[in-house]
Amino acid sequence: MYYNTSDHHGLKHNPFKALIAPRPIGWVSSQNKAGELNLAPFSFFNAMSDGPPTVVMGVNGSHSEGGYKDTLENIRETGEYVVNMVTYEIRDAMNATSEMVERAVNEFELAKLTAAKSNVVSAPRVAESPVNLECTLIDIINLPSNNPEHPNTMVVGQVVGIHISDDIIKDGMIDMKKYHPLARLGYRDYTAVKDVFSLARPDQEAQDKIHK
Repeated sequence: MYYNTSDHHGLKHNPFKALIAPRPIGWVSSQNKAGELNLAPFSFFNAMSDGPPTVVMGVNGSHSEGGYKDTLENIRETGEYVVNMVTYEIRDAMNATSEMVERAVNEFELAKLTAAKSNVVSAPRVAESPVNLECTLIDIINLPSNNPEHPNTMVVGQVVGIHISDDIIKDGMIDMKKYHPLARLGYRDYTAVKDVFSLARPDQEAQDKIHK
């Protein structure tokens, strides 16, 4: 099949998010200047570079009480946030924080999670997550939207500090079979990394032969 994205796709559900998959989940903790906490997952999330490490996420739609979502407002106000990586083991807690609740609700308390102190930024991290990326804001970019009442925004951040649980480190590398990062598929579907295989780039194979 083929369809122009300006037209209806003709399927039961929009296939776009199911096609760009799997996508890592950025579980973002933030706080406003008053110290009020927020925690929310974003599946439009990924890494863009590693020198310095840079991440991006899409914050789409608006809050049910009007205005931008708390995550975007907090990041705009403080310039800081934490991306907590989601694993299979804490999937239910992540899902609990996806609910659109009143602004006054603390999602850490809602999901019975521990807000741990960060080393560099003021926003706390999720202690139950094995990987926490402390971030400072680089830029906020407004994206096109089909509905002016539901804005699409891209947040670009620089990772200034990284927490890694020793439990997922083996022989100086991240052991994906212990890490079990969760990823979003389409619709209501998710997947977790449990099987791993390796591929060497052709230029890497040539270098290996030279050094033998």
